[in-house]
Amino acid sequence: MTVDLERHLARLSEIFAMRGDYLQTLKFLQQMAGNIVAQLSGVPVWTGVTAKLTELADQTGYVEYYRWLSYLLLFILDLVVCFVACLGLARRSRCLLALTLCCGLLALLLSWTALAADTAAAVGASDFCAAPDTFILNMTEDQLSTEVTRYYLYCGQSVSSPFQQALTVFQRSLTTMQIQVAGLLQFAVPMFPTAQNELLRIQLLLNSSESSLQQLTAMLDCRGLHKDYLDALTGICYDGIEGLLFLGLFSLLAALAFSTMICAGLRAWKRCTTRDRDYDDIDEDDPFNPQARRIAAHNPPRGQLHSFCSYSSGLGSQTSLQPPAQTVSNAPVSEYMNQAVLFGGNPRYENTPLIGRGSPPPTYTPSMRATYLSLADEPLRHYGHEFPA
Repeated sequence: MTVDLERHLARLSEIFAMRGDYLQTLKFLQQMAGNIVAQLSGVPVWTGVTAKLTELADQTGYVEYYRWLSYLLLFILDLVVCFVACLGLARRSRCLLALTLCCGLLALLLSWTALAADTAAAVGASDFCAAPDTFILNMTEDQLSTEVTRYYLYCGQSVSSPFQQALTVFQRSLTTMQIQVAGLLQFAVPMFPTAQNELLRIQLLLNSSESSLQQLTAMLDCRGLHKDYLDALTGICYDGIEGLLFLGLFSLLAALAFSTMICAGLRAWKRCTTRDRDYDDIDEDDPFNPQARRIAAHNPPRGQLHSFCSYSSGLGSQTSLQPPAQTVSNAPVSEYMNQAVLFGGNPRYENTPLIGRGSPPPTYTPSMRATYLSLADEPLRHYGHEFPA
């Protein structure tokens, strides 16, 4: 405005060179413009403060984005570890249990780290929220005057605007200049028609300056900035701290859960190791081996092969194949055959049941014992009839 106004005033000075009163009016206009410039120079320039606030907002958004991403990844890791732990316990797999223990230990360390970070952030935010106005006054004392800072922090009728005087002088100077230009248009233009264009341009310049003054007054008003300040305090001191507390609670519960999971995983690992060690010294041919039972249950029964026992004597030459003797077992024949299929895969007819290694001793009833002794004595009687003493 100053440059354009001086150029127009210089041309009008050439036109009004013969009229001293008009030249005096032009000097007065130039003096009013100088007052406006002097008052506007007192308004602080907040370029540095704006740049710092913008940088702080960018850093806050950057940290918040990576905080959200890190917690999302931590939550996914927790779900994966829980799934692997359940799968390992269900299948009794030592590999899955080892993977669960390693991932659980990593998740435990991350949970404690997140809890420490949340606690530190909550404590720092609490210190700021205890006296936010004092903190801001101390941080901005090098860039802004205390009066300006207090005006925006404590916006109200009791606090006067530090820009009120400058804005008032600006408004009065513009009004005075508009009155002087209107007088020149009324009285000087009939005598100097060539001055009309310059005076109209000065009038347009003053009107645009008045609209700029209104915009500046609205920008310097404390109500808009004070409302943003209160919203920021509410977001930090209420919602922000509450969110940090919930994040800390989540991290604490996750740490306790993974501690319990690691302890349970170690006990499950010991039980799996003990179970495998107990199975190492069991004979594979033992029909009471649980592993053999599982194998027999999965293998389909082969064709039933009936075998017969031969009754022979070392002293006699008689060898004969006789029908299978009555099985010496307390259980019925069908049950004994089912047991034979379960343990050996083939039903067998034996004169003495379950003589294999590791089998329990057989039990005999009196009738079964008499039958067995009669069958054993028959070769001896035959030998006595053939070779009498």
